[in-house]
Amino acid sequence: MGRGKVEMRRIENKISLQVTFAKRRNGLLKKAYELSLLCDAEVALIIFSGRGRLFEFSSSSCMYKTLERYRTCNYNSYEENPPLENEISYQEYLKLKTRVEFLQSSQRNILGEDLGPLSIKELDQIENQIDVSLKHIRSRKSQVLVDQLFDLKNKEQELQDQNKDLRKKLQDTILEENAVHMSWQDGGQNSGHANEPYPGLLQHPDHDSSMQIGYHQSYMDQLNNEDIASHKNPNGEPGSSAGWI
Repeated sequence: MGRGKVEMRRIENKISLQVTFAKRRNGLLKKAYELSLLCDAEVALIIFSGRGRLFEFSSSSCMYKTLERYRTCNYNSYEENPPLENEISYQEYLKLKTRVEFLQSSQRNILGEDLGPLSIKELDQIENQIDVSLKHIRSRKSQVLVDQLFDLKNKEQELQDQNKDLRKKLQDTILEENAVHMSWQDGGQNSGHANEPYPGLLQHPDHDSSMQIGYHQSYMDQLNNEDIASHKNPNGEPGSSAGWI
């Protein structure tokens, strides 16, 4: 019986996948070796397994020599047959390069450099261009100065308004302080009149012991005199009780 046809699709069974990979890898390495030996060809083979393991074969002494040869050949073929997109990009690059060189030359001419090879007409054009540029610069400068002056006037007006407000607040504060001071003075005068004694009333000190003692002695003397006078008779003789009757 002949071998059945193998369906080309990914092997799901991990064991079968590893066995198949090992067999076909060895077969591929063997074919590469036979090709280099039989045909005197420079062969380089690089294989990475599903787990990232590297397997390689090189018919030369060093794999890097073969890779460098491949890179050189590929780069040369790329330059000989550049793709259409790269060709268009290269043309755009040339246009932009020419434009940059022209602008740089014009800038040097405006600055007064490299004027030797220029004709009279070109010099007149540069002069007119400089005159127009100066007009625009002066116009812009005048506009900037006017804007700055306008801003300064607005700031001055704002500062004057703030100064007026501060003066008004200061005057109101001074008026309030004067009113409070006058009310304090009026209150002090009223309290001073309230503490003064009424005329004709006797004020007895509360804490002067000497004055209390003096007052008590005079009061006792007065009582004694009244008692003696009450025991006298109408004829002025003592010992009579007619005065009491």
